Amino acid sequence: MKPLNQVIMLFAKPICSIFLLSFSLIIALIFLSPSSLFSELSVPSSPGVRMDIWSLRRVAEWRPCKWWLEEKPAALPAKTNGYIRVDCYGGLNQMRRDFCDGVGIARLLNATLVLPRFEVAAYWNESSGFADVFDVDYFIQQLDGFIQVVKELPPDLASKEPFQVDGRKRKGQFDYIETVLPALLQHRYISFTPQMSQRRDRYPHYAKASLCQACYKGLRLTEVLEKKGAELFQAIPKPFLALHLRFEPDMVAYSQCQYTGLTTESMKAIDSARGERKPWTGEAARIWRKRGKCPLTPRETAFILHSLGIPRNTNIYLAAGDGLMEIEGLTSIYSNVYTKSGLLRDEDFKTMHGNTKAALDYHVSINSDSYIATYFGNMDKMVAAMRAFRGMYKTLFLSRKAFSELTFQGMKGKELKRELWKVHRDDFVMGIGSALPDCFCEFKL
Repeated sequence: MKPLNQVIMLFAKPICSIFLLSFSLIIALIFLSPSSLFSELSVPSSPGVRMDIWSLRRVAEWRPCKWWLEEKPAALPAKTNGYIRVDCYGGLNQMRRDFCDGVGIARLLNATLVLPRFEVAAYWNESSGFADVFDVDYFIQQLDGFIQVVKELPPDLASKEPFQVDGRKRKGQFDYIETVLPALLQHRYISFTPQMSQRRDRYPHYAKASLCQACYKGLRLTEVLEKKGAELFQAIPKPFLALHLRFEPDMVAYSQCQYTGLTTESMKAIDSARGERKPWTGEAARIWRKRGKCPLTPRETAFILHSLGIPRNTNIYLAAGDGLMEIEGLTSIYSNVYTKSGLLRDEDFKTMHGNTKAALDYHVSINSDSYIATYFGNMDKMVAAMRAFRGMYKTLFLSRKAFSELTFQGMKGKELKRELWKVHRDDFVMGIGSALPDCFCEFKL
């Protein structure tokens, strides 16, 4: 009679064989089935890539720093040094960035903040002010304890225009204290536009905390815009990817890049927008493009999305300005593309200004399942930072520089897709470009 352990082994072997065979068949069916999840996420033209970009495990994230999110703000001085109005220019997110900087500078100078002035610009079809876009009472409530904010000036200053200060050369803490503070003390009411390249890292914590609080917790859209944004959000099929695609005539003209293969209508629109800004030619044009200075076309964008394993049936909300060119280059590959002009009622859309349209794109983008940008502009930075603030990390910036360098090397087809996958894989895994560093700290996973 055979020992008990031998009997067990005799029965175990066929059972294990049957289990392994069944498991192998299941795995084969999963991977070979055209309707399976793995099939949808695969990139057939990129050997070895069996997932989309969002399936990768990240090794680092940027999260809000505890020193401003959790700590009690430093006590405000008993007496203010005067009043500051921040004058904001450009598109909505540029103005938002300038205003956030202005809040930090005002706190640095121990000043009382007056509601900002937004530029009235025919170019942007814009006449809305701060209160038309953002909830003023909510902002004042959220900034309580961080900085003093007033809706109205004292009677002796109410009828006066502020003394304008040139902020172009002001970058650091002592620039403002040494050159702007005397003007504030003398005139009691000043205005300025913050310089784009602020050295916020040199600000004391109480000034940076005010900036961060204003930018990420203090600015909420008005009730009307929140309602319209929610309506637009609900109309988009879920889940969806928000794609900020920049390929408008003025954008291309400003880049000074040349393109071939565009439609006659697009070329005419670009030439009309150029004015005196002529495109680079010869070797200069080649160097400029290799540096990643040229906006991606919709067709190039679709190519990169496919190389990242984004399924062709993905629902895409197009966060873009008016006049987007060559859109067929995207929709010929990704057909489920939605826009605010197509989802909102005509009467609603036609009465909107540039800021309100941008506010809706911003609202949808920060709440989308994933967000991809073809540019690293003000909106992209603000959206990425706010998504990181909310713990939403499916955010990626497409690398124009990598695309240009790889195509200049003669890569195309499967090889180009494979290399593009590697570049963006590394960016996403390392959390590169996912948030603004001023108010965020890197967190290793």
